[in-house]
Amino acid sequence: TDLDYIHYLYPNVCKIQKAVTANQIHGIFGFGLEAHCGKFSYPAIQAAPSFSNCFPHIFGTKIDVPCLIPCAIDQDPYFRMTRDVAPRLKYLKPALIHSKFFPALQGSSTKMSSSDQNSAIFLTDTPKQVETKIKKFAFSGGQETVEEHRAKGGNPDIDVPYQYLTYFLDDDEELKTIYEEYKSGRMLTGEIKKLLIDVIKPIVARHQKSRSAVTDEIVRAYCAIRKINF
Repeated sequence: TDLDYIHYLYPNVCKIQKAVTANQIHGIFGFGLEAHCGKFSYPAIQAAPSFSNCFPHIFGTKIDVPCLIPCAIDQDPYFRMTRDVAPRLKYLKPALIHSKFFPALQGSSTKMSSSDQNSAIFLTDTPKQVETKIKKFAFSGGQETVEEHRAKGGNPDIDVPYQYLTYFLDDDEELKTIYEEYKSGRMLTGEIKKLLIDVIKPIVARHQKSRSAVTDEIVRAYCAIRKINF
């Protein structure tokens, strides 16, 4: 279960909880007295894996193994707190790499949600679903009519299909060409959506094929607590 590993983390969780006051938690996360106690205790749990002695089967008792954390900006307060408390525990401060938020299909002002099937491309979607979602729901930076689009051009900076291509299209030169063609009006909304469909569908298909080959035994082996040689 998810509780199997907590005894490795718990010594550091207790140290962090002792070093961070309720006032600090309130100042960082905004929790008031009406919040349940789990909200106040959880930041220490998220912080603990930043320290190498939480993984004794890999690092033993070492406390000098640097930690690099890739995360989105919404997780930054947790690790700012961690960086603040680390020197007081005689540990190294973790370093962060902030990733970009991936926009929902409806645009950057909205959020992806598992409860809204049309807010994102899911890795379980069929090729037809991928195509329909992009054609029907992907926010466009194009103009209202073809004539207006040819005259004024599109806005790739708010166009979701173009934004997705910046993540999934490896060819930077092709990406630059698409940007210029779309912005000039020479490329239409339907054409840039078609490009994205052709890029996304093989990625989803490859993932589904690989996932279907994963057995429960493979998952157990991958998640097993074990010595890792490096």
